Amino acid sequence: MNILEASFLSAVLTAMTPVVLAALGGLICQVAGVFNIALEGQLLWGAFTAVVFSHLTGSAWAGVAGAMIVTLLYAAVLSLASVTFRADPIVVAVGTNLLALGLTAFLMRQIFGSGGTYSSPDLAGLPTIAELGLDVPVLGPQSPLVPLALVLVAAVAWWLRRTRSGLRLRGIGQHQAAAAALGLKVGVYRHGVVLAAGALCGLAGAQLALGNVTLFSEGMSAGRGWVAVVAVMLGGVLPWRVLLACLLFGVAEAVGFRLQGVGLPQQAADSAPYVITLFALILAGVAARRRPKEVS
Repeated sequence: MNILEASFLSAVLTAMTPVVLAALGGLICQVAGVFNIALEGQLLWGAFTAVVFSHLTGSAWAGVAGAMIVTLLYAAVLSLASVTFRADPIVVAVGTNLLALGLTAFLMRQIFGSGGTYSSPDLAGLPTIAELGLDVPVLGPQSPLVPLALVLVAAVAWWLRRTRSGLRLRGIGQHQAAAAALGLKVGVYRHGVVLAAGALCGLAGAQLALGNVTLFSEGMSAGRGWVAVVAVMLGGVLPWRVLLACLLFGVAEAVGFRLQGVGLPQQAADSAPYVITLFALILAGVAARRRPKEVS
């Protein structure tokens, strides 16, 4: 297996892009001092609404726009509960994750008349970069959302370090009371990042359902939102480290697909990315515990 083959690199990008987009949402929430574990449910909701809008309009781009808008509104539940009413964000996020799982399964039967998986030749998927007339090696068979995700990583890194609002957001996350004393509207910033994270998860869901494949199946997020949470835990508030953590997941998933071709059971191949992600999280935890001892 040659990991430098264009097809392998393309598979890595395909696998990691939904996770990167969701993890960026989690990252900006983390910077503001909000630990957002609602990414899984929002990603699933984004995938479902992208397929619904694509099905109703016949346009994949309408699916992307619909997914971002509706998932942003879905994220408003977490925003209002945790920021305005000061409810425990962990409890609220778990509730919204479970709601997304049940609600998408229910609405799927109401809208499409079937459960399990919905796919149709009439369902519009995202065009590839090559189909748009751009000849870019590796990126050719990808949807435009793949390079967009990489651009967003750079944009978020620049925003957090070079803009006034980004620096203020970091200040809010580091010391909320001091930021409030200086006159910063902490609630407004936190509402903004939670809603922005919802829009990013909607974009991630659209890529998963209309870019990686062209269908919706119940629970198709398959833990990717949780992997995004782990990526934020590994990367902290540094976008490039979060990207590397997502790259690890993408490589593991691409390797798993390749190993299926040589006889590895599908269940083992499907679990490989999550096992490697968990192993990386354990190593990071061990390193974090040892660090203070080394300093002393």
